[in-house]
Amino acid sequence: MKRGFSFSVTVVVSAIVFIYFCTVFVFIDRWFGLMTSPGIMNAIAFTGVAFMCVLNYAYAILADPGRVPSSFMPDIEDTEVPIHEIKRKGGDLRFCQKCSCFKPPRAHHCRVCKRCILRMDHHCNWINNCVGHANYKVFFVFVVYAVIACIYSLILLVGSLMNDSQNDKQHSADTFRVAYVISGLLLVPLSVALSVLLGWHIYLILQNKTTIEYHEGVRAMWLAEKGGTVYKHPYDLGAYENLTTVLGPSIFCWICPFSRHIVILPHRCRHLAKKTITVVTTTDNRQG
Repeated sequence: MKRGFSFSVTVVVSAIVFIYFCTVFVFIDRWFGLMTSPGIMNAIAFTGVAFMCVLNYAYAILADPGRVPSSFMPDIEDTEVPIHEIKRKGGDLRFCQKCSCFKPPRAHHCRVCKRCILRMDHHCNWINNCVGHANYKVFFVFVVYAVIACIYSLILLVGSLMNDSQNDKQHSADTFRVAYVISGLLLVPLSVALSVLLGWHIYLILQNKTTIEYHEGVRAMWLAEKGGTVYKHPYDLGAYENLTTVLGPSIFCWICPFSRHIVILPHRCRHLAKKTITVVTTTDNRQG
């Protein structure tokens, strides 16, 4: 998949660089002083959070979200995988006309990337990439570090302003007025938006859903209630099991960007559903 210049990624990188330099060389320096022990400790802590944020962001951009192996073929006689997604209309196994291949469970075609993505969540313009099976964890961890960095920076901004006010340094603060104003205009909406996004994906992970599956589930629930039955998401394995499915079996590796538990092999595509035994009825969506 070839990807060129992305204006959205450029905006994100510019914002990260601007907020980092304002936080370290304006907020921390004016509140504690960079050469003091509190200043050094806060600068090191914020730099560490910023580094992890950038590392996860870069990996989310560059990582393949999960290509459907060309050799994948659904095995309806495999007793170890008693689940196969079928079209709502016709009952056929899901087949992508554009990629000319069968779709594994939870895979969808992305109009932007022009290919099918394993366990596709959505296409994110801010990383110029799809969020899927292979990079969902790193995307989630990036959002976690981004929320921490934004809230941390906002606290330092407020503390720096209050310290200037208490020390009657208003004239000196005027020199940095532009930095304070722009940082505030960036940090407040970013902190709110990213916190909401983080909460949303925590909910999805605990339910073992993707964004696409959530919207499909709303319609499935309505159809089930209309038919007098109860709908249950077929991939829900329990909260803890759902967490380990996405973040890894070791809790100590949950905030690390890399995971050895994510493997994409032809025979593994059939096991994305793990222990589920329900036959899923879905539309043949092509999400963009």
